[in-house]
This record gives sequence, structure tokens and C-alpha cells, in this order.
Amino acid sequence: MKRKGVGFSLPVAVVMMVIGFVYFSTVFTFIDRWFSLTSSPGIANAAAFTALALMCVYSYSIAVFRDPGRVPPSYMPDVEDQKSPVHEIKRKGGDLRYCQKCSHFKPPRAHHCRVCKRCVLRMDHHCIWINNCVGHTNYKVFFVFVVYAVTACVYSLVLLVGSLTVESQDEDEEMGSYLRTIYVLSAFVLISLSIALGVLLVWHIYLSLQNKTTIEYHEGVRAMWLAEKGGQVYKHPYDIGAYENLTLILGPNVLSWLCPTSRHIGAGLRFRTAFDSVPVSSESKP
Repeated sequence: MKRKGVGFSLPVAVVMMVIGFVYFSTVFTFIDRWFSLTSSPGIANAAAFTALALMCVYSYSIAVFRDPGRVPPSYMPDVEDQKSPVHEIKRKGGDLRYCQKCSHFKPPRAHHCRVCKRCVLRMDHHCIWINNCVGHTNYKVFFVFVVYAVTACVYSLVLLVGSLTVESQDEDEEMGSYLRTIYVLSAFVLISLSIALGVLLVWHIYLSLQNKTTIEYHEGVRAMWLAEKGGQVYKHPYDIGAYENLTLILGPNVLSWLCPTSRHIGAGLRFRTAFDSVPVSSESKP
């Protein structure tokens, strides 16, 4: 997998600081106050949350630094390929999609990103929080990161609430003021993140079950309206069934769905469709 150029990004720095704040407040305040870090339950919870935090950081780092997918300079659509019954065309004119800014044809599901200033394979959206596009090669790790982040936020909230049930008799006024600040700030951050990331996770689960990108969802709304207007029924061409869709995006092995790996995705120049007469083993064989 190619890696994109590295540069400072304020949103990425903010995300890393939030992860650090949530981790240290959870382990050294909530877990320590509720169980004590010297007890077996305290050590077990600290180890579990540390592992969860490490998976968050690891998957987030991959989503940030991995190139989302570049269109090969030599790419040329083969309209006579019988194994590719679907060819995306322009809304006006019906020509094959061609990017005037990049000076090449666009593969199926590829779109030009105004921020990255290039075409991205199977582009979902540009995310400022990873300073990168979410596309063909990093979509799964982005999805996995959101799963781990939501789990960590909910886990931390449970530990926060549980630690409030414990009253410490040896806390002085200064320590009490410090803890109140930590609890108020943590509650605000965790509740906000749990809601925002929870909604994002539900949205991408919905998209994944239908094998859609965010761009394709909005395009599909228009296509569905036009189809209904013409007395036809619109079906998303890349929707081949909920479970199959998940295996194409997350991998054929269910046990590896939450691993930030993407060895199964292929080149991203061709995708299985509901109209394929001959099944292929991967979603994106070149």
C-alpha cells in the first residue's frame, strides 16, 4: 500500500490530543478511583482499555497516512469487456467519465477530490479529521477506527459513571477541584464523541450493507427520483446482498473484520456488480 505525503495538520493533532486526554483520564482517574490500579479488576480494566486505545491509534494512523487510492496513469476503460457490464457515464452527453483536471478517464466509483486535487478510487468523502480522503485503500481502516473509537468512548463513560459511586475520604479541597474539572471536561468530551461517532458508525454500517459510498448515496437519491419519474425501479448496481457487501468491504474472513488490514481489496479499477454474469473472487479485481 502506498503512503501519502506527511505534513502537519491541526485537526489530526487535536484528535491525538483528545485520544491522549481520554486515555489518561480513564486509566489514571476513573479506573484508579473505582477499582485502584493495584487491584486485579483495576489492572484488567486498565489493560483492556489500553489495548482498545492502541487499536484506535493504530487504525487512525493508517487512515491518516495511507494513500486512499490513485488512478493509474495508464488506465483506460474497456467498453468491450463482457465481464464489466456496468460502465459509468456522464449525466450529460453519455460519454465515459473523464477528469479534465487530472487528464485521464475515471474508473468506476472514482471521483475528483477538490482538496487533494486528484482523483481518488472508490471515493467516499474527504475527512478533515484524518487530513485525507476516505477511499478504496483506507475505507476499511477508517470504518474500523470508528468502531474502536465508539467502543472506547462508551467504555470510558461506563468507567466514569462507576467511579462516581466511590467516595474517597482522603481527598483535599485542591484535589477535589482538580477531579471536578477532569470529570466535567471528560463527560462533555465523551458524551459529544459518543453521539457524533455513534451516528457516523450507524451511517457507515448502513452504507456498507448496501455497498455504497457517501457520494453514491447522494447520487442514488437523484437516480431513484429520476427512475420513479420515468416509471422504473432504481437498484444500486454494486449492491449484491448485505452479507456479500460486508465481505467485500471488510474481508471474507469474519474474524478479521475488526483488524485494520485491507489485503482483500484488489486494485480498485473494477468492482463486482449485481449484473455480473460471472462471479469474481474479489470486489476489485483489475
